[in-house]
Amino acid sequence: MTKFNEMQTVKRRFFAMRNGAVADNMRRHGASYRIIFGLNLPQIVEIAAETPHSVELAESLWKNQSTRESMLMAPMIYPREEFGFETACRWATEVPTAEVADMLCHRLLRHTPYAWDLAESLVTSTVAMERYVALRLMFNLLPAHLDDIKELAKSEFDKNEPMTAFICRQLIDEIDFLKEEI
Repeated sequence: MTKFNEMQTVKRRFFAMRNGAVADNMRRHGASYRIIFGLNLPQIVEIAAETPHSVELAESLWKNQSTRESMLMAPMIYPREEFGFETACRWATEVPTAEVADMLCHRLLRHTPYAWDLAESLVTSTVAMERYVALRLMFNLLPAHLDDIKELAKSEFDKNEPMTAFICRQLIDEIDFLKEEI
C-alpha cells in the first residue's frame, strides 16, 4: 500500500471532492490561481477537521499559492497558540485575494491576543489588500473599539479604493446598528 505524506493526503482529498464546473466558472470570472479544485467552504472545513493541525503543514499549504484550496485551508490547521505576531504580519502581507483574507481573519487572526495591534498596523499600509485584511479583521473584533474602527473605516472609505470600499461601508453600517442597540 502506498504511503502518502500529509500534503499529498490533503491534495488527494481536494482532488476527490473537486467540482470542475465550479472551478471553470471561477476561472472564467478571473480567479488567478493556476489550480482550482472548485471546493466549497464546507468541504474545505471537512478536510481541515480530519487533518492534523501543524505549523509545518499549514506553512506548506500557505506557500502553495498556486492552489486556491491550499491557501483557504492553511489558516484552519495552523495551531493558534503557535501563530506568532511576525508570522501573522508575513501572512497578512502575502494574502492574494479577499476570499483568502476573509478566511485568514475569521479562522485564525481574530483568535490571537494581538489581533487589534495587527489590524492597527495594517490599516495604514500603502497596499490595498493589507488594508482590506485590517478592516476584515476589525469586523471580527466588533463590538470592541467601535469608535476607533468607525473612524478608520470612514477614512479608508474616503480613499475611494475599490478593494476596501465595500467592507468599509459594511463596517460603518454595522457600527451604526450596534450603537442603536446600546
